[in-house]
Amino acid sequence: MEMLAILLQPMLALLQGGGEQTYLIGFGVAAGTSVIGSGIGMGYLFGQTIASIHRQPEAFEMSRTWLFVGIGLVEAQALFGLAFSLLIGLQIF
Repeated sequence: MEMLAILLQPMLALLQGGGEQTYLIGFGVAAGTSVIGSGIGMGYLFGQTIASIHRQPEAFEMSRTWLFVGIGLVEAQALFGLAFSLLIGLQIF
């Protein structure tokens, strides 16, 4: 219940028109979702790679290659999310 009260305070400030620092809420949401999404993607990627290597050990080289491609894509998504959240936080965007 205390967590709910903490989360409701910024929302009430938004509804009452105190929007001087509402960009900080956007900054937090953008940064949090980009990092959480990347973490989920990375975990799924490693789990599926380990499962595929377990099923077909002879395909290890190809699985490792695609693992590194996937890591690059997931990390790029995280970096873009953090860059956009910084644009929001610095009031550039």
